[in-house]
Formats: sequence, C-alpha cells, structure tokens
Amino acid sequence: MAAKEVISKSALVDKVAEKAAVSKKEAKAVVEAVLETVVESVKSDAEVRLIGFGTFKKAHRNARTGRNPQTGEAIQIAASDSLSFKSSVKY
Repeated sequence: MAAKEVISKSALVDKVAEKAAVSKKEAKAVVEAVLETVVESVKSDAEVRLIGFGTFKKAHRNARTGRNPQTGEAIQIAASDSLSFKSSVKY
C-alpha cells in the first residue's frame, strides 16, 4: 500500500495561491484568516457549516475514569472540549 500524501499548511498555501492566481503572501493571509475564524467561531459555541465541504463544531467529552497503561492504576481524566469535523464530501 502506498503512503498517503500529507499536505502541510505551507503546501496548502502554495496550492491556493496557484488555483486563485494570487501571491503566496496573499494566499497565506487568506488561509490563516479562514482557519482562525473557524477556531474562534467554534470556541464561541458556533457551528461552522460549509455546504459541500463539511461542518466544524465543538465536541464535549465528560470527565471519566481511565487506566495508566504502565501501572494499571485508575486515574481521573478531566472533562474537555475539542474541535470536531464531519465531512459532507462524498468519495
């Protein structure tokens, strides 16, 4: 099985610059602005829905008991929030 291609943020900026026919500096500013806006919106409990692409929203995990894999000792894992993405793209 061939290794998956991993596209870094800088490679994404390069591709956006090429497709939009803008400079890399302009593309970088746009990519960063989009990512910042998504994160800020989700942090403030908004759901970012991009029709034809997917939905970003906050996912909450309740506090729970886990196990230390080295000792087997029970530990408490604190509640946390994270960014969740659900794709709407069909392959």
